Amino acid sequence: MAKSKLLRMDNVGIVVESLENAIAFFEEIGLKLEGRAFVEGEWAGRVTGLDSQRVEIAMMVTPDGHSRLELSRFLTPPPVADHRTAPVNSLGYLRVMFAVEDIDELVSRLVKHGAKLVGDVVQYENSYRLCYIRGVEGLLIGLAEQLGTK
Repeated sequence: MAKSKLLRMDNVGIVVESLENAIAFFEEIGLKLEGRAFVEGEWAGRVTGLDSQRVEIAMMVTPDGHSRLELSRFLTPPPVADHRTAPVNSLGYLRVMFAVEDIDELVSRLVKHGAKLVGDVVQYENSYRLCYIRGVEGLLIGLAEQLGTK
């Protein structure tokens, strides 16, 4: 029997309280709304182990079409934990990193949407300028601008 091979990473899931605010925030970063739907029914509960669930999702896609974020708002059952204020050195899934063209311009736009810098925008050697922000609903987002590509 042939060994199964990995095809791609399909998406990263993020649970939010407000789909509208999250969609607007990630659109400001540059993602596009690919679609919205409700996920419910016996099959969905069997996948997640949550039995009866009703979730509204929005699929966001990067401009190159290769990466997606699945934003989920749980109607039932309600969210049971909140990891959004966890420090950067917490165990588990932590943040999403986006490659951007002009980090300063984007940070100034995102601040208008309530984002806050976690630390500073820093330069790593002659390669990248990087920062972490707390975005909509306190989500940790990384931004990286590759230097010398303009």
